[in-house]
Amino acid sequence: MEEQERIKFQLTGREKSELFGEGIITVFLLLLLNMSCYILLNQWVESNPGLQNGIFLIKMSLAFGPNDVKVWSWSWIAATIMLIIDTVVVYWRLMRRYRQMQLRHIIAELHYISDGHFDHRIPFQLHGQMQRVVNSVNALVDASVQAMDEERRIEKSKDELITNVSHDIRTPLTSIIGYLGLIENKRYQTQADILKYVHVAFLKSKQMKSLVDDLFEYTKVRQTDTPLNIMQIDLGNMLEQLGASFELEAQKKHMTITVHKPETPLMMDADPEKLARVYNNLITNAFKYGTGGHNIYLSAHLVDDNTIETSVANDGEEIPLTAQKRIFDRFYRAEHSRSRETGGTGLGLAITQSIVELHHGTISVTSNKRLTSFVMHFPVHYQQVKD
Repeated sequence: MEEQERIKFQLTGREKSELFGEGIITVFLLLLLNMSCYILLNQWVESNPGLQNGIFLIKMSLAFGPNDVKVWSWSWIAATIMLIIDTVVVYWRLMRRYRQMQLRHIIAELHYISDGHFDHRIPFQLHGQMQRVVNSVNALVDASVQAMDEERRIEKSKDELITNVSHDIRTPLTSIIGYLGLIENKRYQTQADILKYVHVAFLKSKQMKSLVDDLFEYTKVRQTDTPLNIMQIDLGNMLEQLGASFELEAQKKHMTITVHKPETPLMMDADPEKLARVYNNLITNAFKYGTGGHNIYLSAHLVDDNTIETSVANDGEEIPLTAQKRIFDRFYRAEHSRSRETGGTGLGLAITQSIVELHHGTISVTSNKRLTSFVMHFPVHYQQVKD
C-alpha cells in the first residue's frame, strides 16, 4: 500500500469565519465581564475608607527610578491583570475551537475510509496530541486492512483445500466404486479378476486414508495448545536412525543419504515422535521432488549454548523462487506437483512448519542449482509458553 504524502492541515473559509466569529464574541463577552468586575471593584474600594488608606500607603511606598517616580495605580494593575486573563481565555477558546475543527476533519476522513476507501489514510500533518490521534487511526486502519486481507487469504486457502482434497479424494473414490461395481454386477471372468479389482480398490482406499490422515494431523498441530511429549533426545542419533530407515528407499531412487553430526551427543528437549515426523516429511519431499538428485544430506550442529541448527538438503531440481516464497503456506502446492505420482494434500510442509513452531523453532528454505536446503533452528531447552 502506497504511503500518502502528509499535508499541512488547513481550515476552510467557512471554518476561518467561524473561528473569527468565536474570537469576536469571546472578546465582547470578556469586555462586558471586565467592565462589570471593574465597576463592582471600584464601588467596593470607594465604600471602604480603610481599604483606600491601605492602597494609598502601598502606592506611596513604591517608587521607581532615581527620582522616586510613583506610577502605581490599583486600577491600572487591575486592568493589566484582566488583560492577561482575557488573553489566556481568548487563546484557550480559539485553540479549543480549532482542535474541534481538526477532530471534525479527522472524523470526516474516517467516514470516507469506512465507506470502502481502505487504501486511503488521514494525510494531515498536525501537532501534539492530535498528531498522535491521526497516527493511531492510520495504524488501526492498517491493522484492520491487514486482518481483512489475512481473512480473505485464509478463506481462499480453505477454498483451495476443499477443491484440492475433493479432486484428490474423488479420483481414488471413482476407481474404488468402479472396480467394486464390476464385482457387484458380476462383470468379471475369473477369480483372478476379482482379486485384481479388490487389490486396486484396496490401494485406492489407502491413498484416501493418507489424505484424511494428513488433514487430521494438520488440524492437530495447528492448535497452539497441542500437547507435546517433551523429553531429552540426542538429535545426532535420531538423524542416524532416520538415515538408516530410509536407506532402502534411497537405493530404489538411486540416491545416497549422508548424515553429518558432531562427535559428542547433541542433546535437546523435543517431542521425538513429532520431530521424527518433521524429518520424515522433508526426506520424503526430497525423494518426490528432488528430480535428478543423487544425495540427501542430514546435518545438525550446535550454534551456541541455546540454539541447534539442523537441515535436510538435496542436490536435486531447484525450487523456483516464486514457490520458495509460498512453500510453507497453508494448503499451497506448486502446480508441477499435482501429478498422480507426487501429488498430495499440499499439507506436508505446512504440518512440518507447525511442528517446528510448536517446539519454538523456525524453518526456512534456500534453493539453487547446486543444493536445496530446509534449515531449522531449535532451542536446546524447551520452555512452555504461558498465556
